[in-house]
Amino acid sequence: MAYDKALAALADPTRRAVFERLRTGPKPVGRIAEGLPVSRPAVSQHLKVLRDAGLVADRADGVRRVYFIDPKGLGALRAWLDQFWDQALATFAAEAEATTTEEESR
Repeated sequence: MAYDKALAALADPTRRAVFERLRTGPKPVGRIAEGLPVSRPAVSQHLKVLRDAGLVADRADGVRRVYFIDPKGLGALRAWLDQFWDQALATFAAEAEATTTEEESR
């Protein structure tokens, strides 16, 4: 269950805000922390949780760390969510077909 840690990590609103800031591309902690109501060390802790959940990864850039969304972790979460979407679409299609068949038989 790769998605369980990801969902738990994203349950925190500050952590979601940190994650969303990476949507536009890799950033160092200082840029991620700009405008957030928490300190840079707190942002680093949130990034650690996101990294442990497989949602972000980091790389060295000189003396700083640059964080980015990890496509593998996000892919696992998306695959889990897609099963609900696929099932919902299949259920909707079956209901639409049943309604159409019922109306045609009147």
